[in-house]
Amino acid sequence: MIVTIWRHGEAGSAPSDRQRELTDRGTDDVAFGCHRFHDTCVERSLPAPGRILHSSWARTTQTADILASAFTHAVRVPCEALIPGSDVAHVDRALSDIVTADASPEHLLLVSHQPLVTHLVDHLLGERGRVPPLTPGGLVALRLDVPAAGCAELLFWALPPAYEAHV
Repeated sequence: MIVTIWRHGEAGSAPSDRQRELTDRGTDDVAFGCHRFHDTCVERSLPAPGRILHSSWARTTQTADILASAFTHAVRVPCEALIPGSDVAHVDRALSDIVTADASPEHLLLVSHQPLVTHLVDHLLGERGRVPPLTPGGLVALRLDVPAAGCAELLFWALPPAYEAHV
C-alpha cells in the first residue's frame, strides 16, 4: 500500500486556528504540486490515490478539495485522527481500521498539519529526520505493508515551489 502524507498549503490568519484558509499562494502551490505528484506517480508506476483522508479544519479541507479535483476517482473523507493535537497512535488506529475494512487500499493520501505530519513520517519510517520537516504544501510518499512504526519504505518527498521528487 502507498501512503502519501501531505501538509496543507500555506494558510492565512483567521479569528481561530480552525478557520484559517489557504492563501492564494497556498492554493497555487498545492495545485501545482498535484500535477507534479501525478506525473511522479505515473513515472514510478504508482497507483493514483483512491482515498483522501483529511483533517476537518478549513485549510486541510481546502487542500483535500484541490487534491480531489486532480484525482477525480478518489473519495475524500474527513478524519478526526488528522486534526491538530492528534498523535501518531490515533493515525495508526485509523489506518489499521481502513486496511481491515478495505482489504489494503492501493494508495491513501493523508492531509494534515505540523507537527503531526513530520511525527507520522518519522514514526512510519522508524527514524527521525530522514525527510526534512514538511513545509506548507510539502508531501512524502511511503510504501508500507502494515501501518506501524518502522514498517515504511521511503519512495520520495517533495516541497513547494518546485515539487521535485527526492529520495
